[in-house]
Amino acid sequence: MTVGGTARRQAKVLIFDADDTLWENNVVFERVIDDFLAWLDHPTLDRAETRAILDDIERANAVAHGYGSKVFLRSLAECLERLRERPVTDAERREIDRLALALVEHRVELMPGVAEALDELAGRHELLLLTKGEREEQQRKLDACGLLHHFRAAHIVAEKNVDTYRWLIREHGFEPASAWMIGNSPKSDILPARAAGLNAVFIPNENTWVLEDDELDPTDNGVLRLAAFRDLLRHF
Repeated sequence: MTVGGTARRQAKVLIFDADDTLWENNVVFERVIDDFLAWLDHPTLDRAETRAILDDIERANAVAHGYGSKVFLRSLAECLERLRERPVTDAERREIDRLALALVEHRVELMPGVAEALDELAGRHELLLLTKGEREEQQRKLDACGLLHHFRAAHIVAEKNVDTYRWLIREHGFEPASAWMIGNSPKSDILPARAAGLNAVFIPNENTWVLEDDELDPTDNGVLRLAAFRDLLRHF
């Protein structure tokens, strides 16, 4: 990848994912899932088998209902119903709500180096923010993050697919070849952005939601792979 020198000489449009790119997010859901599986303690299925069932339910609910903590709680209840082969009781719903309190109480925790890197990048490039999820929930995180002053605009969308990126290009009137989508999700940040003609920066996060995983083409020169957010400063 030879983007470093040219990127420094010419201003770019940098589009940032939010959850698990600017701040930690899915790790909180994973902790709740761990607690849920321990509480469920299925008599015949091991944790991996139970988690596979939950993943399937989450996958279906993401398509039907979108994202966010409310849909996640719905998935936990449906998983419980499927495994126990009966409706969830009021007491069980209260226990699921108790397990998921961390989702409501979780404060925005920025990734290392994010605030400092954005301070520099905003002085050299045009920054946009693009996040998907339940609007009220995502807006709460945006309001609490302390980063919005760096961005020309912040958009909350229901899904990040090729049409979303094409809409963003029209909305802000930039050339796709001069823009870079930066995120941790192959499924939502990298592949659809590339399909829309943008470049992309993949910053993996070990806690990325399993449903956001996908295969990236290792020969695609339009994807820059970095180990950490602060590494952006070496290329942009």
